[in-house]
Amino acid sequence: MTLIKSISGFRGTIGGHTGDTLNPLDIVKSVTAYATLRAAKVGGKVQKKIVVGRDARISGEMVSHCVCGTLMGLGFDVVNIGLATTPTTEIAVPAENAVGGIILTASHNPRQWNALKLLNELGEFIPPAEAAEVVRLADNERSFVYADVDQLGSYEEKSIYDQYHIDMVKGLELVDVEAIRNAKFHVCLDTINSVGGIILPKLLDQLGVTYDILNGEPNGQFAHNPEPLRKNLDEICSVMKEKHYDIGFVCDPDVDRLVFIQEDGEMYGEEYTLVTCADWVLQHTKGNTVSNLSSTRALRDVTEKNGGQYSPSAVGEINVVLKMKETNAVIGGEGNGGIIYPAAHYGRDTLVGIALMLTYMAKSGKTPSQLKAQYPLYAIAKNRIDLKPETDLDAILSEVRKEFANENLTEIDGLKIDFADKWVHLRKSNTEPIIRIFSEAHTIEEADALGKRLIDIVEKTVNKQVAGSDKA
Repeated sequence: MTLIKSISGFRGTIGGHTGDTLNPLDIVKSVTAYATLRAAKVGGKVQKKIVVGRDARISGEMVSHCVCGTLMGLGFDVVNIGLATTPTTEIAVPAENAVGGIILTASHNPRQWNALKLLNELGEFIPPAEAAEVVRLADNERSFVYADVDQLGSYEEKSIYDQYHIDMVKGLELVDVEAIRNAKFHVCLDTINSVGGIILPKLLDQLGVTYDILNGEPNGQFAHNPEPLRKNLDEICSVMKEKHYDIGFVCDPDVDRLVFIQEDGEMYGEEYTLVTCADWVLQHTKGNTVSNLSSTRALRDVTEKNGGQYSPSAVGEINVVLKMKETNAVIGGEGNGGIIYPAAHYGRDTLVGIALMLTYMAKSGKTPSQLKAQYPLYAIAKNRIDLKPETDLDAILSEVRKEFANENLTEIDGLKIDFADKWVHLRKSNTEPIIRIFSEAHTIEEADALGKRLIDIVEKTVNKQVAGSDKA
């Protein structure tokens, strides 16, 4: 498995040869490159301190020791907040007046994966240019300089930030704790045996919500594929159908993606997590929205209905954040269930999404299915093609561009083709060695047919490449 280096950080499977996986040597090199650049970026503006947090993956403790030891060896003071969500780690960075933060999580990837997500002094992902420089420096270990014995960094563990995070969420203007309490909601949680099982029960207790939790032990033994898609959520959907819950909540291992399950056990649709929370925010705060190119058109529709302007961004949380700042967006995110609400912080946050949704339900008196019925109906088909080392993505994009030359094309991230009533987006993943092909239309059958049309073009192009290579 090739080690993946991108704007999302360093990601790979555990074990194997150096240079091919996320192993101790490559962890040390990656952390050294990142910390060296962080110190140079901010100079004397903040303390030479870095916050480290991790999800509950089996490899997390090993990776944490490598990361923290390397930082101390570079002369950085380490604040280790231990088992913590991605958004919790993000908000801890500015609270600590730190130079940056490292989150140890591979997000939705399976249990054998781990990753280093890299933050700046604001607790936001480092921008693409800096990420590219970190990758370059990580491969130039001759330039590494470590601290002498009198300049080694210190190490401290802190466990205050779960409550700090919850207090921030409860204090948001559009979160009505009293209304939620009075609604006496009963919900079902699936936290996949990761850090959501620690913080989400605390949040719900303090909101006065009763709950049952599935897969709540944070032991890293993921109970199902960790990506919160319908095909992986049979257990909670079945439980929701059997019992009388008001709503179900599902998160990914690092708790920055949120999926709703309706009161009838049906999927609310991960694309509509952001749409619904944005609708609640836009009803009370006039402004603009942003989501990535692979997200539903429903956000655009809801934004325009509320008098705002919608803008698309390239895929990747940092790209969404940069576009949100450029357009002064009041809410944004990604169609994978990621909500970014600047009134809280510029990071995807499941806790924020839960609190906004419960407030919306309490104030409106509507069930999830009733809320969903308010929005334009779209369906997204999500397909993928595994990449081989010899795959020429530029050639693939060229063929697709020729096929759809008369349509509206967007090329800020792969290639998106917009039709009057549907779209399809082809791009290389930042986190896996795959090509993603997302397509949306008013029915899943139409969306899937459009996606399959792109897959046929891709496969024909790849076959030509292989044939040409064999002849050579």
